[in-house]
Amino acid sequence: MTFGEQPAYLRVASDLREKIVNGALPPHTRLPSQARIREEYGVSDTVALEARKVLMAEGLVEGRSGSGTYVRERPVPRRIARSGYRPGAGANPFRQEQTAEGVRGTWESRSEQEGASPEVAERLGIEPGDRVMRTRYLFRDAGEPMMLSTSWEPLAVTGRTPVMLPEEGPLGGCGVVDRMAAIDVVVDNVAEEVGARPGLAEELLALGGVPGHVVIVIGRTYYASGRAVETADVVVPADRYRIAYHLPVR
Repeated sequence: MTFGEQPAYLRVASDLREKIVNGALPPHTRLPSQARIREEYGVSDTVALEARKVLMAEGLVEGRSGSGTYVRERPVPRRIARSGYRPGAGANPFRQEQTAEGVRGTWESRSEQEGASPEVAERLGIEPGDRVMRTRYLFRDAGEPMMLSTSWEPLAVTGRTPVMLPEEGPLGGCGVVDRMAAIDVVVDNVAEEVGARPGLAEELLALGGVPGHVVIVIGRTYYASGRAVETADVVVPADRYRIAYHLPVR
């Protein structure tokens, strides 16, 4: 086999990937052994090993202790719909993050005070170390973990008010817009920035992913008259979900 300028291990990985995608190597099929790859492609053991590592890093195959390496089941990506900052009066945190009609889900949360990190402080327009309320969420759809969210609210805005704890009090469990309105803070703008990165070990453990999997990260900040009143990072498994935006034309 002629490999040209591309590294041999990438060419081998590309050929095996194509077989996985087109069904020649269906889910739960054992990947050819290192010796078989070496023989079939005329490459060294090192090249065969590196090609297998590429497929594992891409989440296409998984190792099973004492058994070998197998093609993973490839999930059909589902859509997470987002359509602006006001999903409806009284919207709960799940509806705030997933605005598709008819979607029902549950969530777990935990809130605690902390000093703002430099990054969070920059996003909120406050000083590093200023007190914020951090709330961590795990969202589930039909019992399946689907996304994580960590939000930070400056206590200079919500401290000593009925909405200081997002999941407690008279408006506990409501979205940011409604909670802020209850303390006469009118949210009038939201900004979102979407990126991707390898998932952290604790994120993938919570979401049911495997090491090396990529996650989509949505950095979101709510504003009231130019002042940031909440910022959050929403983390979604990239192999199981797609982010769909429905934005009004102005």
